[in-house]
Amino acid sequence: MPKAYVFTRYGGPETEALVESDRPVPGPGQLLVAVRAAGVNPVDWKLRTGYRRPGASEPDFPAVFGSEAAGVVEEVGAGVTGFAVGDEVFGNPVTGGYAEYTLLPVEVAAHKPAGLSFTDAAALPVAAATAYDGVRQLALPAGATLLITGAGGGVGVAAAQIALAEGVRVVGVASEGKKEFVAALGAVHVPSGPDWADRVRAAAPDGVDAVFDLVGGEVLETAAGLLTDRSKLISGADRGTVARLGGAPVARARTAAVLDEVARLVTDGTLRPFVTAAFPLDRAGEALRTVEDGHAQGKIVIEVTA
Repeated sequence: MPKAYVFTRYGGPETEALVESDRPVPGPGQLLVAVRAAGVNPVDWKLRTGYRRPGASEPDFPAVFGSEAAGVVEEVGAGVTGFAVGDEVFGNPVTGGYAEYTLLPVEVAAHKPAGLSFTDAAALPVAAATAYDGVRQLALPAGATLLITGAGGGVGVAAAQIALAEGVRVVGVASEGKKEFVAALGAVHVPSGPDWADRVRAAAPDGVDAVFDLVGGEVLETAAGLLTDRSKLISGADRGTVARLGGAPVARARTAAVLDEVARLVTDGTLRPFVTAAFPLDRAGEALRTVEDGHAQGKIVIEVTA
């Protein structure tokens, strides 16, 4: 039987297991996909602890981890057009990506360009698409300065590249260990830790024009104090706090058109997914710990053998 990496109840890593599961059956408007790679994101472990996306229903346990996947279409559901068996695709699965098979709704599925690997494609539907949506939302002109907190993670790395390509100056807050990585993107690295805001002021003496927060909590509170225009404060990590501070959550489009666009940015050389580690499915727990521990650099991906 096909395998999947799941959490059996809310809690910590002790709730996780690699299990055998039935192959899902595609409903109307869905694709059955043989997974070749799945991206790992902070939201994955947060869902295991009981977090729910706005409007989401309670999960059915065991629940498969993973919000982004790439693979090959094995079967198409009723009413599907534009996709066929054998197509290479990527997108946001509804039955979890840490699995040998998953279901992709066609509205959040896109054809994988031939020049894009499954591993890189699996890094795009959440991280790169969130970055793309956030940069579009801020709509900064060339020459503006964007502050990104959590700049060394998957979303931060993508947001920095997209903004820099549009002529925006990027100041990225990340740990000292990620200094060379962030600087290599073309961003100005500011070490995180106590007094990081003072270091931002020194790096951007004329101030920052916008903040793209990917940390939340106290970091978001401090970052907001660096802005005069709170309409240019967005967060992909803390919806409640950013709203209270006069900013807004990242407005996710969640469309195939955005997936097509981020894939184009990769193939034309504007965006690098920066997958820094890949794990097989039977080591999915290690992959998730790398992200949950907060030390991941770039993107972590799970690769599934055909």
